[in-house]
Amino acid sequence: MGDKVKKLIDKLNKNKHLDREEWLTVLGEWDESDREYAADIARAVSEGVFGKKIYIRGIVEFSNVCKNDCLYCGIRRSNKNAQRYRLTDDEILMCCDEGYEYGFRTFVLQSGEDLSYSAKRIADIVSRIKKAHPDCAVTLSLGEKEYDELKLMRQAGADRYLLRHETANEEHYKKLHPSDMSFSHRMKCLEDLKSLGYQTGAGIMVGSPYQTIDCLADDMAFFESFRPEMIGIGPFLPHKDTPFCDEPKGSYELTLFLLSLCRILLPRVLLPATTALGTIRPNGREQGVLSGANVIMPNLSPTAVRKKYMLYDGKICTEDSSDECRSCIQARMKRIGYEVEISRGDFK
Repeated sequence: MGDKVKKLIDKLNKNKHLDREEWLTVLGEWDESDREYAADIARAVSEGVFGKKIYIRGIVEFSNVCKNDCLYCGIRRSNKNAQRYRLTDDEILMCCDEGYEYGFRTFVLQSGEDLSYSAKRIADIVSRIKKAHPDCAVTLSLGEKEYDELKLMRQAGADRYLLRHETANEEHYKKLHPSDMSFSHRMKCLEDLKSLGYQTGAGIMVGSPYQTIDCLADDMAFFESFRPEMIGIGPFLPHKDTPFCDEPKGSYELTLFLLSLCRILLPRVLLPATTALGTIRPNGREQGVLSGANVIMPNLSPTAVRKKYMLYDGKICTEDSSDECRSCIQARMKRIGYEVEISRGDFK
């Protein structure tokens, strides 16, 4: 059984394509030796493009207010236990200024879908960041927006946009989201981002409720056809104040395997070892890098609000200062033979 999967991994590495039945075989029949085999190939592919460099992105989680009610998310609208907060424009700028001093050259502005931050307001914030730090990239992760809103923020200087598609299977999407959200709109937003020239990120939660091998095969086919510049993959982790509170965590090993498969499929993709991966296992981010990831995203948010931006339970690094986060990541990467790169870390 193992040889069959390894041969398909070799085929993926050679052709950068598998058909649906082949994906179903890889995702349904792999074992730990296959995972390690894929990790070795993925690591070699990543080092061939990026060397031993790891890019860091400083995340500023500026609001945990959200109009949506996604069933898996700790900051969903219905969670009355969430302590809501919003950072001012100046506070967001201060986080970026501080991050710049610590060597960050990409800032990720992330929030719930908070309507108090209009596209114009975000565009103004982006312009101010770009004026203060013209050598930096700005990534937005604000959920679904309309074309004209995305265009305004792009014109202000936003370089990248992260919008996890969550699943490329429409029936699965409906089981994770309320009826007022639509799969087609999520996919349209991703197409709009590409057409506007954003470096565009998609991604999934591994082991989300109702996810099947068929769903994952759909996701891998989507990654191949859409060709995102970034892919965010982390294990599903439940939150106590959501309808999925009693669902099991996603598989750590499968998450690593999918990271490797994504790296082999898209050698130049920007692939984070996510905070969720570090939450599910203490050395998860290191293992993510050794499986082909090349990006880590420490937190630049004020420590006073970090515990309030809780998408899932048990999130790590909520108490360390931005400088401590940066130093910790640098030391962790050095221990496994990699070094943090002081640059924008663009898609190559």
